Amino acid sequence: MAMNKTIETLGRRLRLGVIGGGPGSFIGEVHRTAARLDDNFEIVAGVLSSDAGRSRAAGRAIGLAAERAYGGPDEMFEAEAQRPDGIEVVAIMTPNDSHHPLCAQALARKLDVICDKPLTRSLADALDLVARVREAGVVFCNTFNYAAFPMVRQARAMARAGDLGDIRMVHVEYVQGHNAGLTPGERAEEALNWHFRSDKSGPSLILADIGSHAHHMASFVTGLGFDKVCADVRTTVPGRNSHDYAGILFELANGAPGMIWVTQAAAGAVHGLHFRVFGAKAGLEWFQEEPNRLIVTRLGEPALTLERGGPGLKAEARRAERTGIGHPEGYQEAFAALYADVAEAIVARRTGRAANPPALDFPTVEDGARTMKFIEAALVSTRSGGWVDCRLSL
Repeated sequence: MAMNKTIETLGRRLRLGVIGGGPGSFIGEVHRTAARLDDNFEIVAGVLSSDAGRSRAAGRAIGLAAERAYGGPDEMFEAEAQRPDGIEVVAIMTPNDSHHPLCAQALARKLDVICDKPLTRSLADALDLVARVREAGVVFCNTFNYAAFPMVRQARAMARAGDLGDIRMVHVEYVQGHNAGLTPGERAEEALNWHFRSDKSGPSLILADIGSHAHHMASFVTGLGFDKVCADVRTTVPGRNSHDYAGILFELANGAPGMIWVTQAAAGAVHGLHFRVFGAKAGLEWFQEEPNRLIVTRLGEPALTLERGGPGLKAEARRAERTGIGHPEGYQEAFAALYADVAEAIVARRTGRAANPPALDFPTVEDGARTMKFIEAALVSTRSGGWVDCRLSL
């Protein structure tokens, strides 16, 4: 079970600044709660709106001192750098187009970074951040938060330990329905929801929003990168200008085939993140809407359901647990597990100590760049109608 490491080792919490996630934001409260759940971080500064006045008011509303509720990122970075108790880590939860410049500012000041996915709008910007992170020598987490569910960690650990044998095939789907019809303001020149603006979200809404999760999940569980993809990315709702569907064949680095199906336009669907991974000896199946169970199928044996908190789990799964068996955990706890991993990695970097290896299983800037390569390749494949190389050496 994840534990507080910063107070135990540093004698205090890590000082966190947040950018984005102000009034009306779902993900902002998720981040702030995740940061506090294991008591590793203290949120001391923030920019919570692109409007300076609203930002300062929102910062005060979440308990920030008035002088540290800033009107903009430049103001926060400059002022905090002058303080002996300035921020050490920054969490970025803004529209996709601002990820690169904000991360670049933080990295120039050698701050550790937690950034929402997708990493950037383009592969070029993602590769630039990889280089900046390596130069700065800091910890960087790209928040593919589903990778922190205990039973997803169990699946990855089983695949890594060879429990499945050689990986033979993979299927990931993420099927949502909240965009099954045109949404208010979607047709406007400046859509009310920034996700529908390509200048903000990137060239493909569906790939950036949930296709990125599906790609990362397939790679994370199997431990294998994508070699090539053959994709059909399109719009299914009449009048929509953004992609809302993708069907993608892919081949992993070991030659295993796989499929991804993602959409936000499936009428009546709720969430629907689901993976199946099969190896030479066994298979795994996980549903995010039943996150505390992992189905294991072995040749010649009845299917076995592993329970979060139950017997037989690997250390990687145990680390991500928050409560005892019988008490369900979900999305918020998984986000908190990422924050706990990052905190341990930061403390290890600052003290020169080795982190517990399972703590380093959080998604990195390199993972974010590989996802941007996947998105780029899927769009090229859609235009060309054929297979496209998806490899990225980092």
